[in-house]
Order: sequence, then structure tokens, then C-alpha cells
Amino acid sequence: MTQPVLELNRITKHFGGLMANDDVTLHLNQGEILALLGENGAGKTTLMNILFGHYTADAGEVMVSGRALPPGMPRAAIAAGVGMVHQHFTLAANLSVLENITIGSEPLWRPDSRRAEARAGIAGIARTFGLPVNPDARVGDLSVGERQRVEIVKALYRKARILILDEPTAVLARPEAEQLFATLRGMTAGGLSIIFISHKLHEVMAASDRVVVLRGGKVVAERRTASTNPAELAELMVGRQVVRPRRTAHATGKPVLEARGLTVIDAGKRGLDAADFTVCEGEILGIVGVSGNGQASLGRVLSGLARPLSGTLTLQGRDITRLAPRDLVRLGIGRIPEDRHAEGVVGDLPVWENAVLERLRTPVFSYRGFVRRAEARAYAARLIDRFDIRGAGPETRTRLLSGGNMQKLILGRNLAAQPGFLLANQPTRGLDEGAIAAVHAELLAARDQGAAILLISEDLEEAAALSDRIQAIVKGRLSQPVPADRADARTLGLMMAGVWEVRDAV
Repeated sequence: MTQPVLELNRITKHFGGLMANDDVTLHLNQGEILALLGENGAGKTTLMNILFGHYTADAGEVMVSGRALPPGMPRAAIAAGVGMVHQHFTLAANLSVLENITIGSEPLWRPDSRRAEARAGIAGIARTFGLPVNPDARVGDLSVGERQRVEIVKALYRKARILILDEPTAVLARPEAEQLFATLRGMTAGGLSIIFISHKLHEVMAASDRVVVLRGGKVVAERRTASTNPAELAELMVGRQVVRPRRTAHATGKPVLEARGLTVIDAGKRGLDAADFTVCEGEILGIVGVSGNGQASLGRVLSGLARPLSGTLTLQGRDITRLAPRDLVRLGIGRIPEDRHAEGVVGDLPVWENAVLERLRTPVFSYRGFVRRAEARAYAARLIDRFDIRGAGPETRTRLLSGGNMQKLILGRNLAAQPGFLLANQPTRGLDEGAIAAVHAELLAARDQGAAILLISEDLEEAAALSDRIQAIVKGRLSQPVPADRADARTLGLMMAGVWEVRDAV
């Protein structure tokens, strides 16, 4: 690992008055795995988008194998052997998995594509990486986790020599992530070089050779992974010591949300299969499972976006099984969706409009059909301050926020409304250590104030730290709840593997 295959020299990038990258210089050696760390909005994704040609730097240059890449040309980056797995999907929902992976890699003039050869190649990559994909599935019918798998397979299919992974395991369970990085580590022995962005410090410690830390758009530290530790990295990222809050014993109240026999058909298959659960006042019920086992269907039905085939859903004794999303919001249900882009915000609207979208018809923000813009902007400013939404003002276009700051906007919008029931679907996906600690503190505070919270998380540490009771979801079925104090990592792993089904059958 002596010859740099990639060099970023003095990269600077502004977005209006926002300095995204400030004179950033770093390099990547052949056969090396480099972790890029930083808070949400620190400039990591912007830097990688400049490398891949999606953005053009205001100053600086990108060198691959000693040759300068022409700026703003993704095709040139691909031709130079650079592959990128984006944090936010770049898939066509109306096309199949096979079409998404092969599109752009075959000449348009070819009368028929080599589908059999491509199918075999995809199947081989999927087996090698433990990332199963169905080549014939329509991408629009896949869960978020399944789409992430397609993105990773797509990059590897194009035989990249330099691989950029922007939060590649955000929607993967820990065993899947460990398997992915173990395979990538093996591939570096053959010359593959990798940059990955991750907020999961255990992944950084396990997978990387070297770590570069960005803060405020600048490189503030560089460490050999073997010479550092998670606590130091977390402090370098945020500039202060970070301690995640822990749940304490807390008395729960009466049932708030109850599901009995919920069965949901999603994309032609059973997303939920006779699911039962109860969430009480002052309680966090955790739902854990490997991505694609029904979490998406559960989130959709609780948001009013899907109607059950059978079963009932009640809120404080009232049947809400078939209510529309608007009606659920009016009844005091808060929703942090799994896909913040598709279901959480309208990217082209400013932050203030997204902040009040679900409460626009209340007297606080409207009067006789007119929007109280001053009140709405002031409310958005308070959310920005309270939830530390970086790079945002009330008039900022929401799509310009980093993924983590977009997530904090959605969380703040919901918690500020003090919902009686809150669906928290992957609430810390893509957040940095400081933001995760803040979100956990907010969720626990809402729970202590009497809110009933359903937490859907693929992060076992998060589920164990926040939940009072935990259920596993496997192929749309829910296990019996287990007190969090008795649910160690081994127990949760067995539950997620469906071992409880064996006990049920005895």
C-alpha cells in the first residue's frame, strides 16, 4: 500500500454561503480501506460526489492513478475504475433489478442484451457477498434494505477498482454488514481500494486501515485504525465527548395502540402475517429483524399507507384500521418513516413548509385558509435550533440538507407535536454519534412523558438500549415480546433467525 491510486488535492466547494468542503486533501492507497468520518453535514458526501463527478469543485483536483479526472463527468470516473454506492438510491423504480444493474453498461445499438450472462454475473456477486437479490423483481416493489443491496451489487458488477461506499450498511443488519466487509477485505488483497462513509464506529474499527475525520468541511484528524478507538473517533467527529443515554426503569400505563391478527399483502406477498402487538403509555416497544422481513409493511400500515387484508388496529380503543394518513395525524399519531425522501419530506419545499406540513390546517399555522407564514418560519427556526439541524434556515430547500439533518427535521417535527403514539422507523439511520445520542435522549424523554413509541430498528444495540420490550419480525410474523433486560445480543440474534418459531411449534 505505497502507491496512491487516488488523490484529492485541495478540494473546495461552496453552496451559496455554505462552505461544504474547505481545502480538503486526502489520498487512498492500493488495497486500502479508508474510512471517512464526520458529523452530518460535515462535507463527506459532497466530497465523494466531487470525486465521482456529480459535483464540480470550486477549486482543487482529483487524480486517479496519477491522471487528473475531468471535473463533473461521472462517465470519466467510471471509465477510470471508480464505482460509487450512493447514500440515497439512484435506481429506477419502474425497472427490474437486472435492468437497473446493467443499464448504461451495454451499448444502446446492441439488438439484444446479454441477459443470461448478466443474470449469472449478478447471481455470482450476490452469493459471494451474501446480498441476495431477485433479478426479475421490480425495484419499486422492494424494501429500502433490498434496494440498498441492489446498489451494492450494481457497483460491484461494473468491476470497479476504486469503490466508494456512502453509508453502505445503513439498512443492513449487523451480521450482513460484517459479512460484506469481510468480503471487501478479501477483495482488497486483489487490489481493490475502498473509501467508505459510515457513522457506525464498530464498522470503522473492524473494517478500515486508516481513518480521516472531517468537521465543518475541513480535515481535522487522520489516524491509523489500529492506533485509535471508538471513543476518540467520536470525540474527533463532534469536538466533544459523546455518551449515549440509557433507558431507566419506568412504569407504563394503559394500552395506547393494539394490533390483533394484522395481515398485509405487499407487492403480491404477505408483508405481515397475523401480527399481534401492544404499545402502552410510557413504553418503547422495539421491533427487530433482518431487512425485508415485513418492517416496511408494518410501517406502511401504521402510517395509513397500506390497508390490512385482515385484523384490527386500535388507538386507545378506537378502530383505526382503515383510516387515511391525514386522519391518523389528526388523532395524534407521529411518524418517522423508513424512507425520509419518499415519505418524510418534499425535497423542493423549504424547511419551514416541511416543518408544518402535517399541522398546516391547525389554527397555529393557518387562518381562514391563509398560511401564517411568520409563525411557521419562527416555528421552523425553533426546530432548527432545538434539534441542531446543520446547514439549514427556514428558507433552505430541504433537498440541500444532508440525509442526517433531513432526518433530524422529521424527528423534530414529530416530537414537537407531542404525539400520543410515535412510529419511529429506523430513526437514527445515517446519523452521526452526536446526533444519535441526541435522538435517543429525545425519544426517551418522550417516553418518560407518557408517549407510546414503536421503534423499528435493525441496530440491535439501539433496540436494546431504548426498548422496554422487544419483538422480532421474521417473514412477516412477530414473536412474543421479551423484556429488554433479558434480551442480550445472542437472544436477539436467535429471535431474528426465527428460533422462537421452533419453540412455538413444540
